[in-house]
Amino acid sequence: QVILALLLWHLTSDGLMPQPGKVLAALAHLSTTKVLINNVLTSLALTVQAMLYSIIITLIIAYLSVLPFFKGIALFVVKCRYLTLAGLIFVFTLLTQNGSALKLWLLIFGIVPFFVTSFLSVIVHIPQQEYDLCKTLGYNRWRTLYEVIIIGKADKVLEILQHNFAISWLMITMVEGLSMSEGGIGALLIKYNKYNDLTNVLALQLLIFLLGLFFDYLLAIIRSWLFPYTRSQKTS
Repeated sequence: QVILALLLWHLTSDGLMPQPGKVLAALAHLSTTKVLINNVLTSLALTVQAMLYSIIITLIIAYLSVLPFFKGIALFVVKCRYLTLAGLIFVFTLLTQNGSALKLWLLIFGIVPFFVTSFLSVIVHIPQQEYDLCKTLGYNRWRTLYEVIIIGKADKVLEILQHNFAISWLMITMVEGLSMSEGGIGALLIKYNKYNDLTNVLALQLLIFLLGLFFDYLLAIIRSWLFPYTRSQKTS
C-alpha cells in the first residue's frame, strides 16, 4: 500500500507538487543540517514540558473528581474542549510574561481537556465491585482513591498519554508560529511555507509524521515494560 501510494503520488505530481523522490532528498539534506536538528530539539523540549505539566494537572483534577465537591470542576474542564485557542491567544498573551511561556500554556490549555476527558472515562467504567471491596476492607475515601484509581489505573495514564500525544504534536507547529524567536519545527515550517518552498514543507511534514509514529511506539513500549500485564490484555 505504501509503494502504491508513492507510485500514485509520483504519477500525479505536476510542476507545483514535488515528486516523492525530491521530498525524500530534501529530508535527507535537512537531516544533516544543524538548523533542523536544533529546531526539532526545541520543539521536542517544549512538547515534553507541556505533556508533563498537562498530565500532572490532569491527574489532580481526575483523582479529585471522585469527590462530589470537585466533580463540577472536572466536568467544566471537559467542556473546555470546545474553546478555540485562536480566540484566547490575546488573553494568554496578557497572562504570560514572554513568548516561551505563551507557547507552553497554550499547549497545556489545548491538551488538558482531552486528557481529563479520557481519564474520566476510565474512572466511570471502573466496576462497582472494586469500590465495594475497599468498603469491605474498611478503607476510607482517600485509601479507596489510592487503591482503586491511583494504583489500580496507573497503566491507563500512560495509555492516555500515548493516545493523546498526537494532540500536542499537532498543536506544536501552530503555537510556535506565534513566537518564532526561539525557533522550533513550526517556525521552520512557516519560514519555508512563506517562500512557497513546497519541497521542504513536505519534507518537514514527513519528518513530523515519522517522529509522531516513533514516539507513539516508544510510549507503547514503555507502558508494556512498566506494566507487563497489559501485554496479555492486548492479546486476549
